[in-house]
Formats: sequence, C-alpha cells, structure tokens
Amino acid sequence: MFAALGDETRLALVARLSSEGPLSITRLAAGSSVTRQAITKHLNVLATAGLVSDLRRGRERIWELEPEQMDAARAYLEHVSKRWDEALGRLKQLVEE
Repeated sequence: MFAALGDETRLALVARLSSEGPLSITRLAAGSSVTRQAITKHLNVLATAGLVSDLRRGRERIWELEPEQMDAARAYLEHVSKRWDEALGRLKQLVEE
C-alpha cells in the first residue's frame, strides 16, 4: 500500500480523488502533463493495493477511493507515529539524566 503511495503521481491522484470525489480518467488527466494511458497504469497500481476502485458508466470508468484501506493506512501511520514518539521520549529522558 505504501509503495503504491510512494510515487508522486499516484499520491497526487489519491489527493484529487480525496478532495473532488469519484472522477473519470479524462477528468483526472485534465490539466496534467500525464497522459490518460499513464494515469490508467497508475490507477491500476493503486487498485492492486486496494486504495481505489472503479465503476463502469457506459464507456467511462469512474475511479474512487476505498475508504477502508485509507483508514487502515491512517491507523498504521498513527501506530508508528505513537511508537516513534514513545522512543523519542525515552531517548530524551536518557539524554537529560
């Protein structure tokens, strides 16, 4: 999941879907220097990671975020952040002694 989000283009796609809601590839490509074919490849990587899904509407595919996976990612990052805060607190305590 985090490897999929590690790419700048994919992270930007997730940000757009998060702020604008479900979008077609055409709308995702609008105003971008990335081709629709490249966006499709990036969306497929995100879909494989479980972060997005698509729904066919006629000839278009509408892409949207999968909130459960995004919540799982958020929970994991909060867990890691808490552990780092605890470790840094212990280090601070050792240094100050």
